Order: sequence, then C-alpha cells, then structure tokens
Amino acid sequence: MTPPFRSWFGRTDLAVAAGVLLLVDVLRVWLPSIITIFGQAASTPAELMGAFALAWFVGAAAAVPLAARLGPPRVALAGAVGLACARLALIFVHGGQPQLYLASAGLLLGLAWLIATAAGGASAGVGVPVGLAASALQHAALGTVDLSWRPWWWAAPIALAECAVLVAATRTARFGTRTGGGWLLVGPALLLGGMYALSPAVAGVAASYGAQGYASTPPLAVPQLAIGLVALAFLAVALVPRLPAALSGPAGRVAAAAALVASAALFAWDFGAPAPLWLALLLGAPSLALALRLASGRAGRRAGYAAAGGMLIFAVAAIAYYAAYDIGYPNRWVPAAVALVAAVSLVRSGAPAPDGPRIGRGGWAAIAAACLLLPLAGTAAPVEASVGKGGSIRLVEYNIRMGFGLDGTYRPAEAARAIAAQHPDVVVLSEVDRAWLLNGGHDDLAVLARILGMRYLFGPAADAVWGDAVLTRLPVGAVESRPLTAAGAPTGAQALGAIVTYGGREIAIVSTHIQPPPDAEPLVQAREIAAFATSFAGGRPTVIAGDLNITPGSTSLGEFEAAGYADGLAPFRPVRTFPADRPAEEIDHVLVRGLTCASVIVGTAVTSDHALVAATCG
Repeated sequence: MTPPFRSWFGRTDLAVAAGVLLLVDVLRVWLPSIITIFGQAASTPAELMGAFALAWFVGAAAAVPLAARLGPPRVALAGAVGLACARLALIFVHGGQPQLYLASAGLLLGLAWLIATAAGGASAGVGVPVGLAASALQHAALGTVDLSWRPWWWAAPIALAECAVLVAATRTARFGTRTGGGWLLVGPALLLGGMYALSPAVAGVAASYGAQGYASTPPLAVPQLAIGLVALAFLAVALVPRLPAALSGPAGRVAAAAALVASAALFAWDFGAPAPLWLALLLGAPSLALALRLASGRAGRRAGYAAAGGMLIFAVAAIAYYAAYDIGYPNRWVPAAVALVAAVSLVRSGAPAPDGPRIGRGGWAAIAAACLLLPLAGTAAPVEASVGKGGSIRLVEYNIRMGFGLDGTYRPAEAARAIAAQHPDVVVLSEVDRAWLLNGGHDDLAVLARILGMRYLFGPAADAVWGDAVLTRLPVGAVESRPLTAAGAPTGAQALGAIVTYGGREIAIVSTHIQPPPDAEPLVQAREIAAFATSFAGGRPTVIAGDLNITPGSTSLGEFEAAGYADGLAPFRPVRTFPADRPAEEIDHVLVRGLTCASVIVGTAVTSDHALVAATCG
C-alpha cells in the first residue's frame, strides 16, 4: 500500500528539493574557490587541489555512523541548519580564505544533511529532480549569475526564504516511513545536470553556435526558452503520478540507462556542434529524471553510504574532467563514464518504481508557467548596430580569467563598468568561460555582452565553452575561428578574426590568447596567428590583440614584426598588465598593421588577474 504522503508533494520531498537547491548554490561558490583561492589558477599543483577537494567528500561519510548513533532526524536537521547558515552567509562573505572555508563548511554540512536524509528512508526520486529543476530555472532567470554575486538587499531575502523552507521541511519530514532509493545516482545527476543536461549556459552555447566553427549572439530568448522546455520535460518525468507500464519495469530501467549514456556520449562527441549538443540536452534531462525515479534501494546505512558514494563520484569525476586542462590528458570520456556507472546502478535496481505525487491541472499549469516564464527574466533586449564616426576605433583588450578576480569573487558588473569606462567600439577578451561547472556554470560572455549592450563573437579553444571573444556594436562582416597548433598547453589556443566597419572603413580584428610551451618561446603559434591575420584581413587595416604571454623584445614578438605587425604599445611603455593588483609584466599586447595606437590606458580594476588595456587605433 502506498504511504499516504506519496499522494502529494510532501514535506520529505520538499526538504530534499530545498536541500538540493541550496547544495548546488554552495557548490557554485565552492568549486571556483578551489581554483581561484586555494589553487590560485594553476599556480598550485593539481594533485594538491584535488586532495583538498576530495577531503571534504570523504569526511562527509562520517555522517552515516553519526546518524546511526544520534538518529537520522537529528543529524539531518543539524546539517540543514548548517547548510542554510552557510548559504545565507555567502551572500555577504566574498573573497579570500573566508569565502573558501565558509563554502567548504557549507558543502560538508550539506553533504551531512544529504547522507542523513538518505539514511532516514527518504527517496531521491521526486525531491532531487525538483531541486535540480528549481536550481536550473533560478540560474536561468538570474542570467547564470548566482544569488551569491548579486546585491545583498534583494538576494538575501530570496536565499533566506529558501533556507527557511529547508529547515522547516527537514524538521517536520517523516523519516523512517518508506524505503529510500536512488541515492547513489544523486552525485552523477548533479554532475551531468550541471555540466550539460540542466545547464542554462550550455543551452545558450547550443543556441549560439552555427556551422562555421564560431559562436555569435543567438536570437532573443532562444536559450531561455530552451532550458525552460528542458526543465519542463525533466519535471514531467519526475512528477507524473504513474509511469506507463513499459517504463516502470526492467525494460524502462534499461531504456533510461541507455538514453543517459547516449546523452553523455553526444555531449562528449562534438561539444561545438549544435545538433549533438541539443540532442544531449533534450535526451539527458528526461533520462536523468527517469533514472532517479526508477532507482531503488534500502534505507538505513546502505542508503547513507550510497549518497556518500554518489557524491564521491561527483567529486572524483569533476576533478578528473577539469584537471585535464592543467595536466593535459583526454577528458571527454569522463561524462560518459559517470553516466555508465549510473546506468549500471539503475539496471541492477530491482524494486518497482514508486508512484509520483498527485498534481492537478492547476498545479501542472503553474509548473509549466514557471518553466517557460521564469527563465525569460534573464533575457536582454536586442542590440542595434552602430556604424560609428571618425577614422579611429577605441579598443579594449582584457583577459577576464573566467570572470573571477584575484580574491576569488565573481564580479561581472564591475568588470563591465571597467570596460565601459573606456567607451570602446570593440572589446577583445581572453580566457572566456561560457559554461564550465568548475567555475559555477556562468556564461561570462553572455553576461558581459548583456551588461555592455554589445553583440558577441566567440572562438573556442580548450573546448566549445572556453576560448576568446570579440564584443562590438559595429557592423560585422566576415568571421572566422582558426585553431592553433598545440604547444604543450592543455587548454589549447585559437585565433578569432572579425571584419568590423567603422565610419565606412573596414578593419580586421583578431582576438587570440597564446599558450606557450613550458620554458620555451611560442614561435609556432606566433607565426600561425600572423599568417592567419594576414590571410583573413585581405589587405585591410588589422589589429591583433590579446594575452599573448610574451614580453617586449622576445623572439616571438619579433615574428609578428617580421610579418608586418607593429607593436602598437611600444611608444607608451611600460604598459604592465600582470598581475592586476601590482602589475610587473607586459604580456598583453595590441599589434597593428596599417594603423597606429594612441591614448593607451592600463585599467586599475582587479576583477581578473590581468589589467585591461585600452587603445585608440586609427
């Protein structure tokens, strides 16, 4: 007989959903803090960063014997209170060691809540999908900039309300009244959902890519509507009262497992191609929801250890995937491997699928409205092209370090203000992250473009969501992205060319970011960039700009000069840009052919580890 509280979305499900929402929020601060604060962006060995990160997940397993000794309700409530306090505090605490260890404490307490809730007999089949969908919809509505990085006066009340729901629902949850299930899949669901299946940023990337190998500003509201439809499909599978017979038995588990693995394979197969990426999104979300719904298990310690083990899978896989960009090894197999582990666990599960909540027509109408209308809150108005006047353009070159400042905070509005203060016609960006879960799942490019009121062009380097970009309001003609020869840097490199028209004059802009080999000159990439710029420009005046990681007087800079590109910043030196707080090195450059530079300014903002450079080229 179905327990009576399964006939509606009860307090246990509400507690699970609210806890997952807050846990994901904390992870979006904790993950980039590991890189930017503990790791200082690759200056700390990847092995040490990995050990530090794993310690919190391994330590959380102590919640299982603690729950057995004190009782799951007490441990779950203590974890919920701690998670809520840490999540709310992250609205106010930004930067440095306080941010790192507050987020770490929130993660540890959140994991303790999750493990105790699993050990207490709750099911992951309904609450976890609802929490993940709520997180995705909120992330989309906020334009992928989390509450943690928003003005406290309106972010704090929202976070406080979410925290209150978690604590109140956990306090009154009905522990021990049903068999838990699906908890091993929670970690894989958080990873795969955050990497692609429920990522608003990935939906934006999918909408922005064409067949030419570069990305451009997508049609208005397409990404938001796409993630809304994905979330609606996700919730429909999780919340439908009774699954069809074909899906509720062994055949359904096999189908869900196969679809989940296929979605991860599509995601890894060609991340930059729009069709496979759309299929990965549309197949991944429903199969994740179905897997969570169909999975089963036993309550008590087994469920607790399953939850701990699932989150350990999350940690190991996230480290394995993103460490590849520092150490240098193939990483496309990681999402598929996680999906395969989840698939095997699901197929081996033998209990029948539980009934879902009873939701009336009004409830489904409200869910559909939330899925389709809430993401539209992050929609920006279309940008009108500006033809410009005069013969000189104002250009800003900026390595934005995935949007994070030296103190580990994400401040895109401040970065946009620093850029806007130079009144640029063209902005050239390096180290642009558009969806990495490691950095919080933000779309830095769309966020900056929206604040600045500019259109964007994006050239992929490490993968389809990490590379270099051009922002402008000017009319744009030909565009081309050219991958460069790998020179020992795992993140790769590319050159993005765009023809802009200013005052009736066509100018070629090339955005690039050289990744030099260890202790050697990047001669190969310098030559390739110069050759690409010459071919792409076709005799037009040309600007090559970006973080070139070479210094004045270097042999690599001489390669550009030999190809006819003058050092536009030479008359104004020293033009020190790195590190941003105490600039000592000149590694950001503006090279010109058929133009000269004037009015060169080095910015003072520390919203990255580099300072921006502005120059008038004419």
